[in-house]
Amino acid sequence: MSDKMIENNQVTIIGEIASEFRFSHEVFGEGFYTVEVLVRRLSNSEDKIPLMVSERLVDVDQDYRGEFIYVTGQFRSYNRHEETKNRLVLSVFVRELTFVEEEIDASKTNQIILEGFLCKLPVYRKTPLGREIADLLLAVNRPYGKSDYIPCICWGRNARYASGFPVGQHVQLIGRIQSRNYVKKLSETETETRTAYEVSVSKLDCLEND
Repeated sequence: MSDKMIENNQVTIIGEIASEFRFSHEVFGEGFYTVEVLVRRLSNSEDKIPLMVSERLVDVDQDYRGEFIYVTGQFRSYNRHEETKNRLVLSVFVRELTFVEEEIDASKTNQIILEGFLCKLPVYRKTPLGREIADLLLAVNRPYGKSDYIPCICWGRNARYASGFPVGQHVQLIGRIQSRNYVKKLSETETETRTAYEVSVSKLDCLEND
């Protein structure tokens, strides 16, 4: 993998393991497992972030709930087919994993750097209290012609700035991965609470398109 492909998607997270490892899939004899970590915000609320971890990085048969880990990797997506629709599933693909004694300053526990291209027009709006928000969908290239599609949300001046971006705009951003719960209507009488993941953007820059 080229250094450029690694640099355009960098995640660093420190958090508390909140689940057991669950088998996801196998590639060329290497098993991959999902696990959730709780990452504290400055407000002391928490984001529950899913990790995708190779069995070669950690003993996936052990229960590490309550322990803290430091991970680096990439934020990745894939489409999971559900009935008649595809659902975008996001997780942090872990490259390095280290157990740490305790959680450190919350301002340093969750950072992501992305470089990619807008694949749809930004959706700009204001909250009832007048706060400006813009939703972006960023395509981040991976080797072998693959891309990850990462939902991002901008606030305030960044939202106003991003609202005028065209499809295909080349951007670089710094932010944090956050989780939020929402209610999905399955039928007239049935609903389900799901968790969505997105990047909350703190810094946004336009780059020249190649």
